[in-house]
Amino acid sequence: MKNEANSQNQNSIDQKKLQNFMEVILSDLAGAYSAVLVYIGDKLGLYKTMKDVGRPIRSQELADMTGTSERNIREWLANQAAGGYVMYDAETQRYWLPMENALALADEDSLVFSVGAFQATMSFFRDASKIIEAFKTGRGLPWSEHDPDLFIGTERFFKPGYSANLVSSWIPSLGNGRVEKKLKNQNAVVGDIGCGHGVSTIIMAKAYPDSKFIGFDVHEASIKRARELAKEEGLSKEQIRFEVASATDYPSCPETNEQYDFIAFFDSLHDMGEPIGACSHALKSLKRDGTVMIVEPFANDKVEDNFNPVGRLFYAASAMACVPGSMACNGPALGAQAGEAKIRDVVMAGGFKHFRRATQTPFNIVYEASG
Repeated sequence: MKNEANSQNQNSIDQKKLQNFMEVILSDLAGAYSAVLVYIGDKLGLYKTMKDVGRPIRSQELADMTGTSERNIREWLANQAAGGYVMYDAETQRYWLPMENALALADEDSLVFSVGAFQATMSFFRDASKIIEAFKTGRGLPWSEHDPDLFIGTERFFKPGYSANLVSSWIPSLGNGRVEKKLKNQNAVVGDIGCGHGVSTIIMAKAYPDSKFIGFDVHEASIKRARELAKEEGLSKEQIRFEVASATDYPSCPETNEQYDFIAFFDSLHDMGEPIGACSHALKSLKRDGTVMIVEPFANDKVEDNFNPVGRLFYAASAMACVPGSMACNGPALGAQAGEAKIRDVVMAGGFKHFRRATQTPFNIVYEASG
């Protein structure tokens, strides 16, 4: 009877649907395996070398230039060509990196540089056993316990989007331009909460040199990295500083004891154990005419409306980092796809009276809140 039931089930299967799904699986497997090779290409400088050469080359040339094994490089190049990451001329057996691809793979100053996401992906593979345990127990996984590639990868992944939008459109969209004017002309005091490696803080400090910026994060290693990056950018301690503090206990401006004209949360509020508490503390730390900007991953309120490539990417990162991170602090686990309605509820529960969507990109929504 069992064999007969299995046979009937097999006969009821739509073979076309099955074939289509198997193609999806094949594509995902090819991408997953190849993600490791993108990481290797970045670590070994293969993409940057091909970009700098600027002409088609053979595998031996690339190996010689990068001090690597030709046989391994030959296989790497074939994989990259099969995925369209590099191009191949069968007649000359040479490979090259198109300028457009180089912007995403080899130019860290490019607004489409994407390799940071692959670096973060590597951390998830390494942390799989920890994530499985978090799934089993519900005890979560603190951000600090992830593989270090997550921290560096996140820095490199977020930087292009912040560089492209923060000064040019996000800040100008707040308060009908009043926030931007204050940052430019009124020696504003700015707090960047959950600043990580401080990329967002540094971008603002460079754009508005007459204002003072303080980045706060609970992760001490991230604060150390932020200080190093600020020093590399030539920014003075008088203009920018980074301190270890949580989103619910950071102080007023450490030097002047002033409250803040502007407080920002960059892709951090949904990760927090106490997002309502963070909003409440932000309101208490803000001047009466101050503004809070909350940058969140783009998300619609209905889960099914996020069933697209961007939503799939964000749900994956959220399942492995954002939700476990909040759960580790007994938080509400808003997740990276919380959506506007949930963020609004959190902000208003924190005591703010005004909340609106200020602007958006395909990857982020920028919210504005005031008391």
